[in-house]
Amino acid sequence: MRNEGTLDRLMRVLLAEVFFIGAFFWFGGAISIVLYVFGGIMLFTAFTGFCALYKLFGINTFQKGKKI
Repeated sequence: MRNEGTLDRLMRVLLAEVFFIGAFFWFGGAISIVLYVFGGIMLFTAFTGFCALYKLFGINTFQKGKKI
């Protein structure tokens, strides 16, 4: 069951990229690990189209039948 729209998924991929770049180039130690984990979660939810927090709060940005 998908609950993320196309724009939402694109923003998650871009945010994950920022997290990965920040973890690799600018931060070290525990902060780096946290950024890698958040980036991985963002990528996973973007590729699956499902966010558990959206489900918990009743948010749905997915529009059926709309092709972009």
